[in-house]
Amino acid sequence: MIHWFKGFFAWLRTAAGVSVSAAVLLAAFAAIDRGPYVLVNTVVMGGMLGLVAMGLAIILGVLNIPSFVHGEFFMIGGLAAYYVITPIKDYLFENPSPFLAVVGPVLAIGAATLAGALAGALAELLVFRELRRRNRDNWVMNCFLLTVGLNVILINGHQLLFGADFKGIVSYWEGRPIELFDVAVSMDRLLAFLISVSIVVGFWLFMKYTRTGRAIRAVAQDETGATMVGIPLGWIMTLTMALGCGLAAVAGGSLLFMYPSYPTVGMEATYMAWFVVILVGLGRVLGALVGGFMVALLKIVTLEYVGSGWDFVVPSALIILVLIFKPSGIFGSEVRGVLDQ
Repeated sequence: MIHWFKGFFAWLRTAAGVSVSAAVLLAAFAAIDRGPYVLVNTVVMGGMLGLVAMGLAIILGVLNIPSFVHGEFFMIGGLAAYYVITPIKDYLFENPSPFLAVVGPVLAIGAATLAGALAGALAELLVFRELRRRNRDNWVMNCFLLTVGLNVILINGHQLLFGADFKGIVSYWEGRPIELFDVAVSMDRLLAFLISVSIVVGFWLFMKYTRTGRAIRAVAQDETGATMVGIPLGWIMTLTMALGCGLAAVAGGSLLFMYPSYPTVGMEATYMAWFVVILVGLGRVLGALVGGFMVALLKIVTLEYVGSGWDFVVPSALIILVLIFKPSGIFGSEVRGVLDQ
């Protein structure tokens, strides 16, 4: 027990400890001053932002791809969920079914996840694998340019095929809000948080204890060594891209009631995910979850105390300071690993 306390107090003196402690104090102050709903919004947004950032972190950590098209998979998830849940809602309007009312949103969010994962796998197979096969020189810069190009294609493709109208819903699940700390929390917000928690736990178990998860970690640490021991590199890279994009898509599908799908909805998700990844350190997949809550808190507090026009300015200023004074991130990772070892 004494060693545990010594380790804890030593951690508090690190950049991560100071940053997390400051975030906790800021959250407590905002909750007392403006109300507990600040914490509720932070938890819901932070959980989903953590999923998006985790997807970006695993793509960066394993494939070494700085993806600036990541938010478009958030958009794809929301679009897929919309086209699944809309006919279900129309059917339920004329044919009430308690079972379908509960299962329908699950089907929509599942379809969002599948659509994002398939789109990510196609992007890896058709674009990044071809680049890897033909030219590995200037890999990071070439991938950056490719993701920017894909960003433009997907945004304009959405507008061309589906129009520029907002495609969203009022809510997934009907029912009275639940009272938490004198704050009315809708079923959609509560279940969005539970979905994010369950996915994070499942993802951690998958990466830590399954053969495939260990193979992904091996590729992240030493690509050549992983090939030498028989790990199928192409399959692992396609799977990693699908997982990363699927995490963004499930967030887009789960938050359709907050972020309706339209051509440029993914831009905010891309910016915020990069804020998180830079804050915690490149390749820090589990750290991205913590960073997601921290960035979400900063965004919500900025909206509360400064104004809506500053919700990107303040996080951007924070990232500039991090890059200047702590370029490896608050968790201090210089490695290219998938999980904290």
